[in-house]
Amino acid sequence: MLILQRRIGESLMIGEEIRVSVVSIEGGRVRLAISAPSEVSILRSELLDAKLANQDSAVEEAAPAELLGLLGGMPVSKKHEKGDAKP
Repeated sequence: MLILQRRIGESLMIGEEIRVSVVSIEGGRVRLAISAPSEVSILRSELLDAKLANQDSAVEEAAPAELLGLLGGMPVSKKHEKGDAKP
């Protein structure tokens, strides 16, 4: 891990295309501006953690084919039968 000190208005480069600049420092909070190509995903770490946890829980769910198999024995209501649906 690289630890740097930067002042307001100073920046650092990650590779040749990503620039991180210090915009302001207020109390214990630092505001950063990140300039990167549109194909580079930028997420706060807690959002990335939530996204990965959501993907993990989705993998643990039943596959759509299994769910359809479970529903196969259930009766279809009149409003959902073919030809009875209203636009």
